Amino acid sequence: MGKIFPTNCYVKVRSIILRNTSFLFIFFALSTNQENNNIMTLQAAYAFFESLKKETTNKSEIKVYDNFLDILTRLKNREFTKDELQSIEKELDRLDLKPKMGNNKKYFNKMLKDFRVFLKEKHSLISAGYYVKVGVSIGAAFGVVLGVILGSRFERSLGIAVGISVGIVIGLFIDRKMDTQAKASGTIL
Repeated sequence: MGKIFPTNCYVKVRSIILRNTSFLFIFFALSTNQENNNIMTLQAAYAFFESLKKETTNKSEIKVYDNFLDILTRLKNREFTKDELQSIEKELDRLDLKPKMGNNKKYFNKMLKDFRVFLKEKHSLISAGYYVKVGVSIGAAFGVVLGVILGSRFERSLGIAVGISVGIVIGLFIDRKMDTQAKASGTIL
């Protein structure tokens, strides 16, 4: 009698059924996609995170899943060339998005960071407020240097506090402008 599924597919289905029967749908969505294209599509990834979100009651996990869903929704609504779309889907496949026993929040948070880095490096896509976050960090760093210089003339702690404040404000102004330019060029998700 012929086998309906390849052996490795049967083992995967069996282990998923034993762990949690609600993930069976996800497996078939992913395995069907992998058999056809060998990559995970945006729709399959979206369905995967929707099901994970419905399964958990942990608020921090839900927040990570919502972040993934937000990015995937924005990606689905953008126009991409065929090559760009394939690149994104190959990256989703490379991330090996599967539920893990243990700390799902930590695992998927790392995958979210990796995916954001990929989108920034390969497609120049950034999240809203990206430059502001960078500006505050750089402004604070330069503000400390400015504060030490000012602190030599005044009280050191006062100089550092003023330097950090001035550095953050300057960083916010510069990076707000960069965020506006990025929004105008369409590189913000």
